[in-house]
Order: sequence, then structure tokens, then C-alpha cells
Amino acid sequence: MNYTEKIKESATFIKSRLPKNPDVAIVLGSGLGDLAEQIQNPIVMPYASIPNFMQSTAVGHKGNLIYGELGGKAVLAMQGRFHYYEGYSMEQVTLPIRVMNALGISTLFVSNAAGGINPEFRVGDLMIIEDQINLMPNPLVGKNMEEFGPRFPDMTRPYDLDLIKTCKKIAEQQDISLQEGVYVGGTGPSYETPAEYKYFRIIGGDAVGMSTVPEVIVARHGSMRVFGMSVITNEGFNFTHDFVNDENDVVEAAGKAAKKMTVLFTEMIRSL
Repeated sequence: MNYTEKIKESATFIKSRLPKNPDVAIVLGSGLGDLAEQIQNPIVMPYASIPNFMQSTAVGHKGNLIYGELGGKAVLAMQGRFHYYEGYSMEQVTLPIRVMNALGISTLFVSNAAGGINPEFRVGDLMIIEDQINLMPNPLVGKNMEEFGPRFPDMTRPYDLDLIKTCKKIAEQQDISLQEGVYVGGTGPSYETPAEYKYFRIIGGDAVGMSTVPEVIVARHGSMRVFGMSVITNEGFNFTHDFVNDENDVVEAAGKAAKKMTVLFTEMIRSL
């Protein structure tokens, strides 16, 4: 079975279990899966039950695809994602995004836990992703999938400007403070060295993580509107003698900020 056939098989399986097509898709990163608990009338599909889906092995990723209502809209949420560092190919990492595209979903919300490299950031901050830097293999390398998009997709505005504007307006109404910045996507799984944090800052990054970028590239290839948000879970600029990056601390910090992100995502989806 080729890749296109796998996408169609997965989409057909998911569609057969839904009462209607979802309007919006959400990808929830490390420690942020609790947003899915706010989805009403949920239909839960473990990844293991979906043809061609991988297993999510990362800490803080529950591994479910959840359909239901959020903000008065039908949504399809990934409670955990797939990563390149787990040993999956870029085709496998981004297959869920292709499937969402095949289901007719035109708007994608992505979230992640990220290390802050902007010295103005603090643990627990929410950062609107306004742009990205890709330090991973590009998921579009290989034969172009003409049925989804062009050989050379434009990435001038990877994150939708209108959605960013809506988020800022809602945040002001809800008295939620926000940061904005550029997300750097690396392969992982090792956390970054102090020299690497410094390098990412020099090249224009504000936060760094191990996901999101391939998903956004594939989503934009398929002309999906994308909104992205990072939860800053550690400070990669203040290296005291006892500073250590720890995955459990990352998940805990993300969980504490998840409530604010849930409010923003819910109200943004309501406004669509």
C-alpha cells in the first residue's frame, strides 16, 4: 500500500466513526492533552485502533484521537503527536495532518512545550508562534503529492495573520498575557546545549522544541490555515550550576499553563 492509499484508508476509517465532518483540527503537545478533556460529547479513538497511525511514546502524550464539540464547533484533536526522534519517518510523523486535510479540515491549531531562548520569557509563558525555523528534514522531500499542493509551497506566512489577531484580541478580553516569537524545530531527542541555545537565539529564535514544524509545513502544503502556540517550560538562557533539563518538569510546567491555552483555543474556535 503506497502513502496516498494509507492516507485514504485512515481518513475513511475515521470518517466512518464521526457523525459529521469536523471543522477544526488540534494537535496537543507535551503536557497539553488536558485540553481534550474539555471536548464535549467525545468520541475517542486510540491511535492503535486507527489504520496506519503510529504509537505516541513521548512523555505526556496519551495517544488518542478525539472528536467532539469545542467552542460550539466540531473538532478533531490529537491527544499527543508523533516525533521524528521516536524513529518515525517524516511521512509517518505528518500522516495525521494529511488525513485531516483529506477529511476536508481547513483550519489547524498546533501546540507544543518549548524551551525559552528569549531572555524576556519565563516558565509558564504562552508564546504565539509568528514564524518558524526548520532544522529537521523537510517532510516534502521526495515526489510531490500533487493532489495536496504544489511542488514549491509558499511559506511567507506559515501562521495565519488573522488567527493571530483574533488570539490577541481574546487574550486582551480574558486578561491573559502573551509573548510572540519564532519557534525553532530541531530533531531531538537530546536537549540543547548552552551553545546551541545561544546559536538558536543568534539566528532569530525565541523558543525551541522537537515538533510542530513538519506538521505546519505539510498543513501549509495543503493550504490549511494554521495557528500555533508554545508553552514555555524552561529557560534556556540562565544556566545556573544546578540547571538541568528534565522531561517531567517540562510536562508539569506545560500542564500548569494548559488552562489558559484552553480558554484561548476555545474562544478562537468559537469565533471561526
